[in-house]
Amino acid sequence: MKIRIITDSAADLSQPCRPEVTVLPMTLAFGEEQFLDGVDLTHRQFYEKLIEGDVLPTTSQINPAQFEEAFRQSVEAGEDVVAVLLSARLSGTCQSARIAAEAFPGRVFVVDSENAAIGEQVLVRRALTLMDQGLDAAAIAGQLERERGDIRLVALLDTLEYLKRGGRISPSVALVGGLLSVKPVIAVEHGEVVMLGKARGSKNGNNLLVQEIRKTGGVDFDRPYLLGYTGLEDSLLQKYIADSAALWEDHTAALPISTIGGTIGTHVGPGAVAVAFFRRSGGV
Repeated sequence: MKIRIITDSAADLSQPCRPEVTVLPMTLAFGEEQFLDGVDLTHRQFYEKLIEGDVLPTTSQINPAQFEEAFRQSVEAGEDVVAVLLSARLSGTCQSARIAAEAFPGRVFVVDSENAAIGEQVLVRRALTLMDQGLDAAAIAGQLERERGDIRLVALLDTLEYLKRGGRISPSVALVGGLLSVKPVIAVEHGEVVMLGKARGSKNGNNLLVQEIRKTGGVDFDRPYLLGYTGLEDSLLQKYIADSAALWEDHTAALPISTIGGTIGTHVGPGAVAVAFFRRSGGV
């Protein structure tokens, strides 16, 4: 039986991806303007609008009807489906997929990634690896649910401005943070965004990011890993790569890099750098 991997655009997969993958777009709205994420609004266009505009964008979840149509097309084409989706604690998208999957018992398997952005993407890429190894859809879904707890997504933010604009911190905290050049380090844990610490300046922030990675036991280079950045250019990410060379230099000659789109970029703004990986302990 052929297998179709379906995910949402919050996974920030670059297009075109592998032919076995379908990406369903979420909707991004800047006031009255609505765009399909990754379809009629690229990541670059999103950040241009975010930086230049005064309106903070909003994101709409994918509804059950959209999932049902995608699932039906795959099943009628003779494919079983594994849907790997944005954390249910961050969006209703996963619940929409579960509702739609009820019409296809034994053919569609929905996996809550318990993650977002590149953390979600590495689980999608793990699904492809398992598919290539010959596992069927049910086995892939089960293995992903066992392994998703090994994923770590940690990020260093360049500014508190967008957390302030989204109402997640007070204007006074953002002002003090800006004056002190505070760089927050955040993570996704159990499907939710949490604050790990704060550093003065980007170099200290990079060091804190490296420390948080080492606390997990390090990167499992036998499973997917990925670096990402928000904004229009990657200079802060390149600085982080230089500062953290000891993590990577004995394991890989080239680091995979992805841009991070609107689902997370709305809240963290440009200039964030992130790392997503499976920790060494655990696994198959």
